[in-house]
Amino acid sequence: MEIINEQALSKCIRDAVRAELQQHFRTGGNQLPQEEQLLSKQELAAELGVSLVTLTDWMKKGLPFLRLHKRVFFERSKVLEIMRRQTADST
Repeated sequence: MEIINEQALSKCIRDAVRAELQQHFRTGGNQLPQEEQLLSKQELAAELGVSLVTLTDWMKKGLPFLRLHKRVFFERSKVLEIMRRQTADST
């Protein structure tokens, strides 16, 4: 008698691991400095005051990001460093 099929179990495990990883990085599971935290597209767009479309354009132009399955994350420190360099180069 099969209670849950293999595919459903695999999806449950993936979802649970994904949720734990996101929680770990958001709450600073290993107490990373704020600049080392991972941000979702929505979080980064809100922090920078830009639209998701603008952020996607920046990704196409080389803004570094990480992909976890279908989710996209940004290392805050890398994004800030790139922005600092861009600001310094334009002055």
